[in-house]
Amino acid sequence: MSRDPRTVLPTPSQTVGPFYGYALPFPGGPDIAPAGHPDTLTVHGHVYDGDGAPIPDAIVEIWQPGPDGDRSGAPGSLRRDPVTGGYAGRDGVTFTGFGRIATDADGHWAVRTLPPGGAPYLSVCVFARGLLHHLYTRIYLPGPATDADPLLAGLAPERRATLLATEDRPGVHRFDIRLQGAEETVFLDFR
Repeated sequence: MSRDPRTVLPTPSQTVGPFYGYALPFPGGPDIAPAGHPDTLTVHGHVYDGDGAPIPDAIVEIWQPGPDGDRSGAPGSLRRDPVTGGYAGRDGVTFTGFGRIATDADGHWAVRTLPPGGAPYLSVCVFARGLLHHLYTRIYLPGPATDADPLLAGLAPERRATLLATEDRPGVHRFDIRLQGAEETVFLDFR
């Protein structure tokens, strides 16, 4: 084995992880809305890297107020099985305002939720390979409250567009998350 620096190649640069993919998703993670609720809406999209390639092993977390604007975050998302101690997932009835979704092999994610009251957005946290820290953003749903939002009003129109979900059809909205590049999603500093 040669130790001559002219012939020894460096190992690839690495970031921390990935070490989260198998343990963080939980049963019912994408199903924030109670089963069968008539006001359920679906928000879906892809997570893309700086080259525009889908990220197949990202985690998207959603926090939001209930339709009444309450942000209390009722328990129920991460229930434990009393016998095995494992995660049993959601009870299917309680609206908790929290969801965790793993992207699929094509970088796609989807969440079933209820329209947020009070604030016109869903809060989002993204975990992905290549990131040393998770990223925070918002998904703004179309409507009059969105037009009056102070954060959106302070952004240039081309940057504002990266926070707006588009309606595919009634009850279904699309929101792609771009980690880098010309169309990079606006990310927020959370303290």
